[in-house]
Amino acid sequence: MRRLIAFDMVTLDGCYASTDGDFSWTHRRERDAEWDAFVQGNADSGGELVFGRVTYQMMASWWPTPAAAQNEPAVAERMNALPKFVCSRTLREAAWNNTAVLEGDAIPRLRALKSEPGADLVILGSGELVASLGPAGLIDEYQLVIVPVVLGRRGRSLFGGFAAGMDLRLARSRRFGNGNMLLCYEPQGRVGDP
Repeated sequence: MRRLIAFDMVTLDGCYASTDGDFSWTHRRERDAEWDAFVQGNADSGGELVFGRVTYQMMASWWPTPAAAQNEPAVAERMNALPKFVCSRTLREAAWNNTAVLEGDAIPRLRALKSEPGADLVILGSGELVASLGPAGLIDEYQLVIVPVVLGRRGRSLFGGFAAGMDLRLARSRRFGNGNMLLCYEPQGRVGDP
């Protein structure tokens, strides 16, 4: 059975976007060769990509463009080549190459996809999708890049949809020169479960 990994950039207070959907704070950090190498290496790590509709449309409007190929050639090449799935209740077809639309409720669709043979599935961004899949127990690992910014009440919490708490185990971590921290957590069950 393949794993479902959520890769998200979040604020120090656990938000994936502001209440108006802005996440420009993820790009406000100074450029860092170590961070850039990590991003490129992450794109080379394989797997199949999963997106919610909003993140998919944003990614599809950038990565296939000549500007993306010029500014980030290695990442653009991998993003365009990797198999992709977009979870959507409204989108019926996807123009970005190697993309299949998973229509309807994402939980049963991704549960079925996880049970098929193949590479791990990696959700990029897609905070609303991640927030809905976590309580269903579908995410095997949270790879969170903590950006040292606080949004407070102006933010959308990645874990705001959880009715019950969740125990997590830190699997690995890494600090970057630009102040970002990568924290990789594996769910261990709900808080209070034996």
